[in-house]
Amino acid sequence: MSVLVGKKAPAFNTDAVTNGNQIVENFSLEQYLGKKHVLFFFYPADFTFVCPTELLAFQERIKDFEERNVAVVGCSVDSAFSHWKWLQTELKEGGIKGVKYPLVADLAKTISENYDVLAGQYDYNDDGESVFNGIPQSYRGLFLLDKEGTVRHQVVNDMPLGRSVDEALRMIDALQFFEENGEVCPANWKKGDKALKPTQEGISNFLSKK
Repeated sequence: MSVLVGKKAPAFNTDAVTNGNQIVENFSLEQYLGKKHVLFFFYPADFTFVCPTELLAFQERIKDFEERNVAVVGCSVDSAFSHWKWLQTELKEGGIKGVKYPLVADLAKTISENYDVLAGQYDYNDDGESVFNGIPQSYRGLFLLDKEGTVRHQVVNDMPLGRSVDEALRMIDALQFFEENGEVCPANWKKGDKALKPTQEGISNFLSKK
C-alpha cells in the first residue's frame, strides 16, 4: 500500500455526477486548488450494503464540512450512469437519493490504481491474455488534501469496515488548527482542546499540565 501523505494527490480527469443529478465530463480535484481542502474517499461499489451508510452519513454532516470549507468527493469503479441511477433511487429501495456532493466515476480503475486502493491488479495468464487478479473494486480509502493539493492524511479500510465521519472531521480540525496556529495536535486531540508548540519546552509544558 502506497503512502501518499506529503505528496501531491494523483491528478485525474473523468466523468462525475454532481448535485445528485447532473453528469459532468472532465471532473477534476484541481478545481479546488487554492480554494478548499478536499476529503476524497473511495468506496467499493454502488448498490451495495455498507457503502450507502457511509455516503449518507457524509451527506448528513455536509454542513459541518462546508463550515470548514472542505469539499467532499466520493469515488468508485462504477460508471457515471450507475452513480446517477443510485442517486435517483429512494433510500427504502437501497438508494442514496439526497446525496449532493460529487461522485466520481472510475470505470477504468486508473484512479483507484493511482491512489493504490484497488483490491487487486491486472496481470497476464499463460495464454498472454489480460486478467484481473483480486476484486475489481476499491478499498475504503480516504484522503485529506490541503489547499495546495497535497495529501496530509490517509486511511484505508477493508471493504467490510465502515469509516467514522466524526474521525474525518477531527482530522480536518487538527490539520486546519495546525495550519492556522503552527501548534501540533497530540493524541486524541479534538477541536477546543489545547495543543502544543513543536519544541521540547512546549512538549514538557504540555505534559506537566496533564
